[in-house]
Amino acid sequence: MIVDFHTHTFPDAIAQSTVDKLQAMSHVLPFSDGTAAGLRARMRQAGVDWSVVLPVATSARQVPHVNDASALLNQEGDGLVSFGCLHPDYAGWKAELARIAGLGLKGIKLHPIYQDVDLDDPRYLRILDRAGELDLLVLTHAGRDIGYPDRIRCTPEMAKHALAQVGPVKLILAHMGGWRCWDQVEELLGDTGVYLDTAFALGCLIPNGDGFYQPADLPMMRTKQFLRMVRQFGADHILFGTDSPWRDQRQEIEQLRALPLTPEELQAILGGNARRLLGL
Repeated sequence: MIVDFHTHTFPDAIAQSTVDKLQAMSHVLPFSDGTAAGLRARMRQAGVDWSVVLPVATSARQVPHVNDASALLNQEGDGLVSFGCLHPDYAGWKAELARIAGLGLKGIKLHPIYQDVDLDDPRYLRILDRAGELDLLVLTHAGRDIGYPDRIRCTPEMAKHALAQVGPVKLILAHMGGWRCWDQVEELLGDTGVYLDTAFALGCLIPNGDGFYQPADLPMMRTKQFLRMVRQFGADHILFGTDSPWRDQRQEIEQLRALPLTPEELQAILGGNARRLLGL
């Protein structure tokens, strides 16, 4: 079983405009149209069994509507599992977390950069703490963001500080713990029990052809560092993710399979760990 733990879709009515906007911000090439149908088509081509859809609330008022839509997407099934969302400024955060659990959503997505709050801010700490009590997974964007290269709201230091202040929580740090902060991830987070996803971390950026990037900007994590982190954090704490539509699922799977991972490590990363966490 192959599970992509980090994907995004948008409502059909705004998918094209949203992908166009994000492409203009990031200067990278999209590989699907951003719709649920588009993601399912890419999954079939790549041999992906399940994809976890991660919605983001960029304002507090969006929260209940996004979570209702996430629950509906889950009811459709057909290979998609949607998380819920929460915004740190949402007044009814505690009741909404209980509602998310009641809707059968497996976890929530946070995005400190889009939500303009540091991960170790008390508004996030209360969410992490309560999510842990409800056995909800929490996946957060970590490190830099390609669309906001000068803004960072979840450093490895912030993640470590946050975890020290909350109860047990299954925290997944996207982009191998912190996009383009990987040396600090290695240094600070190896003993914290966090999960890391591989989204947008391996290989090179694939530019959209507008000339924004120089060749030196394109490489991402070094293969040696990735393998070192798999062994440091444990293969049982690494989750395959692509950040679709911003990466091609088939290419990302091939890239992982080409690495000198053991069969057991590869199986765990590509789907075994996700299957366990999600109860698939």
